[in-house]
Amino acid sequence: MSVSLEPGTLVFVTGGSGFLGRALIREFVARGCKVRALARSDAAREAVRLAGAQPIAGGLHSQEALERGCDGVAVVFHCAAIADDWGTREQFDQVNVVGTRNVLAALGGARMVHVSTESVLLGGGPIIRATEERPIARKPIGLYAWSKGLAEEAVREAVRDRGADAVIVRPRLIWGADDTTLLPRLIESVRKHQFRWIGGGRHLTSTCHVDNVVEGMCLAATKGRAGEAYFLTDGEPIVFRTFVSQMLLARGVNPPRGSLPRGLAKVLAAGLEWIFSTFLPGAPPLTRMVVALFGEEVTVDDGKARRELGYEGTVTPADGLAAMVTTA
Repeated sequence: MSVSLEPGTLVFVTGGSGFLGRALIREFVARGCKVRALARSDAAREAVRLAGAQPIAGGLHSQEALERGCDGVAVVFHCAAIADDWGTREQFDQVNVVGTRNVLAALGGARMVHVSTESVLLGGGPIIRATEERPIARKPIGLYAWSKGLAEEAVREAVRDRGADAVIVRPRLIWGADDTTLLPRLIESVRKHQFRWIGGGRHLTSTCHVDNVVEGMCLAATKGRAGEAYFLTDGEPIVFRTFVSQMLLARGVNPPRGSLPRGLAKVLAAGLEWIFSTFLPGAPPLTRMVVALFGEEVTVDDGKARRELGYEGTVTPADGLAAMVTTA
């Protein structure tokens, strides 16, 4: 089933106060749609209100709030998730897996666009020009990959067994001027002299500007096939070091020079994870997930989205970087 996102259409966004959620709300408001957004704190409610959405007080574990949010809407855009590289199994399970199941249970007759990630492939070998035909990793690297893989399975199960109308998108490395997640962490680590390129950072990476993610999600809502996954990117891959350096420079931060051999980084990350999970509180300074996602090539093929959805990825890296400079 496909839907329309014409003016007056009612949509519901989870994770509306986040980087991607705010961009979605702005897009729908510009289209003349009516937007609801789940918000579990006063700060989140204010953020979605300022973006132009009606806050729905509650979280992913409030079935009553989810049902109020889903009531009468055409599309639910499920963005809420824990996307960190460290945490407890229970935290990732409760938010990313159980939370997704709760949204699916509240859907009613609405279509759902579920935001997943290329990370579901971590642990299944090198991710080089990967397509959607590649299966989810059986032994995923990190709890984020593990939980997002289970969330995808929950979506497909709901489509297959209960006739739910849900589509999956997998953007790779979301970035943009309004980023409140990845870029601030990069800048902080550089300023604290903690950042090191892994293996020199000269491997390729796919990326996806937040506005291109929004484009892909809207097309998935209107044209996507239920139960299918679609990778979203900016197009041709770019050298990771070049891309990150350009983002840092756009924010007035000089890129670092220090590097860590890839083999050493993998051994160090595994050892730090063991030490911090066994003896120390907090998060280790380096994890296997970070090494896998940012220390070696991760490139995906978005040809399926371009063929089936008409996805174009209209914001180029040059345009996105220019916007980062003007809004810094």
